[in-house]
Amino acid sequence: MQETRLDTARIRAARRVIDPVFLDTPLYRCEALEPDLGCAVSIKLETANQVRSFKARGTEVVASGLADGGGSRAVVCASAGNLGQALAWSGRRRGLDVAVVASRFATVAKLDRIRALGARLELVDGDHEMARERAAAVARHDGIRLVEDSLDIETCEGAATIGLELVDTASSFDTVLVALGGGALATGVGHVMKALAPDVEVICVQPLGAPAMTYSWRGRRVVTTDTTHTIADGVAGRCPIPAVLDDLLLVADDAVLVQEASIIAGMRMLLDHAGLVVEPSAALGIAAILEDRDRFAGRRVVTIVCGSNVDVDAYHRWVGAARSSGVSAATTPPP
Repeated sequence: MQETRLDTARIRAARRVIDPVFLDTPLYRCEALEPDLGCAVSIKLETANQVRSFKARGTEVVASGLADGGGSRAVVCASAGNLGQALAWSGRRRGLDVAVVASRFATVAKLDRIRALGARLELVDGDHEMARERAAAVARHDGIRLVEDSLDIETCEGAATIGLELVDTASSFDTVLVALGGGALATGVGHVMKALAPDVEVICVQPLGAPAMTYSWRGRRVVTTDTTHTIADGVAGRCPIPAVLDDLLLVADDAVLVQEASIIAGMRMLLDHAGLVVEPSAALGIAAILEDRDRFAGRRVVTIVCGSNVDVDAYHRWVGAARSSGVSAATTPPP
């Protein structure tokens, strides 16, 4: 395999600094999903922890380095919500001063949790890309560490520890479906699969309403978009990072786009058949199967359920609409 920015030895070492509560998450076959999906489906559940997402695997590595480095103990990041919670949690454990910049239009439950975890929260009147710009400005002005999700290698290598856990059972699946946003999860898991289980197909999944990274992967060059239109806020970026795209090109076998109706149907299926309340980004893998059953027929698939921080009212509207309108595994339209 060509070299990515990631290093397998460092990924193994990351497990030693990540709080065990975020490690060795459940991986199980969910047979109840299979009649509607037409393939064997296993779930890698990354939500049963204090921040309800995989993001703390990366922030644990970041915060450990800051706490042990002897320099500034202040840090700032931009976040759609999950990274901010994770950094706040990891920083609080180590006595770090954590600031988070987010869009004021971000999911309220995520913003409330960032505050509850003790981080200073600044809101901007724009989307996540504007929050990234503001966080960078704060870091420059205050002379503190800026954590850039996906660009900072710790965030990718922390997420990659999921791949190590998957490799231990790689004989039980032939395909892994990974939510694609900024790219930390996809490049991290993809790196480990290509290094240690190269026969496993790595398929990245992104909403049709936030396609920048998928377009970039397909075109082998950075493609930006002016806006995003998706309920999957955790993956709604507009401006891919060139270095992250370079890594993704080396480890992803495919990148696909899915419709909003399929995402909602996936959320409904995970509730009905797995008892899981998930945020839209976590249902992208199920959505990909719904939109291309023929491709996955008879295959053994694992999907990473990556987050469950939802606005309860919005969640009920989405899954309730899916039920009342008849949107289901049987009726989801093709892309």
